[in-house]
Amino acid sequence: MHRVIAVALVLSSVTATEVVYGDTYPSRPVRMIIPFPPGGNVDVFGRVLLRYVEKELGQPVVIDNRGGANGILGADIVAHATPDGYTMLDTSFAFAVNPAIRKKMPFDVVKDFAPVTNIAVGLGYMVVAHPSLPAKTIAELIALAKKQPLRYSSAGVGNGQHLTGALFNQMAGVDILHVPYKGGGPAVNAVVGGEVQIHYPAASVGIPQVKAGRLRALAFTGAKRLASLPDVPTVGETVKGYVADAGWHGIFAPAKTPPAIVLKVQKAVSAALKVPEVRSHFVNNGYEPQGEAPDVWARKFRADVGRFAEIARAAKIELQ
Repeated sequence: MHRVIAVALVLSSVTATEVVYGDTYPSRPVRMIIPFPPGGNVDVFGRVLLRYVEKELGQPVVIDNRGGANGILGADIVAHATPDGYTMLDTSFAFAVNPAIRKKMPFDVVKDFAPVTNIAVGLGYMVVAHPSLPAKTIAELIALAKKQPLRYSSAGVGNGQHLTGALFNQMAGVDILHVPYKGGGPAVNAVVGGEVQIHYPAASVGIPQVKAGRLRALAFTGAKRLASLPDVPTVGETVKGYVADAGWHGIFAPAKTPPAIVLKVQKAVSAALKVPEVRSHFVNNGYEPQGEAPDVWARKFRADVGRFAEIARAAKIELQ
């Protein structure tokens, strides 16, 4: 009887603690690690979303860009942070790809993190070229790539842009050389500066560069044309059967973060995604807002870890 009472007291204490966490959190600024340099896809979307998330939470959400190793360096900070909800991770689906392409990881993406929510799912990437490139269509790009060496940039080995380019090479019968950079910002700067000829940015990053005349849009990699770029054809209109989505963005907390805190952040993100300005930014740039519950997101994330492992094997990506 005494043991039963003791167990009951422990359980009630845990529940009470979670309620207190949920009621008082956050009482100071929240640090959101974005594990990529400023100017990339995750960073651009994060800055639009998080200024509304902080309104929901009632405390500032401070973005801390920690680029390197395809998002691993920034994620490692979160993996070893105190699980109190004040250090979190806003990352891309490269987070789920990394275990399949790295010989050694400093953390376990499943065991060392608590999935909070999925922010959005990308419908595809743009295919952009430096204006000096003679090719103005995908057909012309394929013909040119068969005649002379070309290079494309990505945000890192195993990044979605890398896989998108690898799939294009395979299906189009070309061998455009992959050049990885330390994040989306440096990768797009590489094509703007002429270091490479091709890049696969998210629309949120590519459209401003195209409108400014710094890049030329050749195509969109999704299953259908992007609503905000109706005159830009899909790659699949030339390379039959080609479709490459742009993966997801998601938020994670350190493992053992109290569920009440995880749920509070998820609800704040979900509410922010319903703000017309935020939603239109995502939709117009080829992303579908999500904001699902932690348990739903956890199931999807864990399934993706396995799925991307299969994709990486099929693409024959050499372990780093």
